[in-house]
Amino acid sequence: MSSTRSTNITWHAGHIERADRERLLGQRGVTVWLTGLSGSGKSTIAVAAEAALVGRGRLAYVLDGDNVRHGLNRNLGFSPEDRTENIRRIGEVARLFTDAGVIVITSFISPYRADRDGARAIMAEGDFVEVHVDATLETCESRDVKGLYKKARAGEIPEFTGISAPYEAPVSPELVLDTNTKSVEESVEDLLGYLDKRG
Repeated sequence: MSSTRSTNITWHAGHIERADRERLLGQRGVTVWLTGLSGSGKSTIAVAAEAALVGRGRLAYVLDGDNVRHGLNRNLGFSPEDRTENIRRIGEVARLFTDAGVIVITSFISPYRADRDGARAIMAEGDFVEVHVDATLETCESRDVKGLYKKARAGEIPEFTGISAPYEAPVSPELVLDTNTKSVEESVEDLLGYLDKRG
């Protein structure tokens, strides 16, 4: 990555405020940050929650880890430094979506607590909802449809979270979804219930 920093730049404000966009959409923008091990159910819950929200007439959009690495972050690998940059970029994109009044649901392992805290720090109070999609390593491996855990255990995938790279679980997330025991439907119901309570 280039170490060149942008200089001589100024934030350009438009004529339309966030409140105007939220009035137009009839909702409040928010980032719902799903974090958890590979196979914990993040992506499945994210797309189901998006569908449920759209079904209720809400504008929601999923930023998924694999999808973002096809474009915006395709130049990043899985080293600790690249993981941090991956989450930094996603945090900035999610902040823009939130400012646009969208309910954005991110689905990333985001293994480092400091990186998630960094994403929270750039958002206004109440705009960042951290959701720990909690499943044991054993549960995640049992759902390993891509065969990633098997490859990681064989040494074919270096820096694999939960096997050869750490996962730092959230200390005080806004919501925990225990997907060891809860179904996708129950998890989505809990998530939407939380958002309803928050307005």
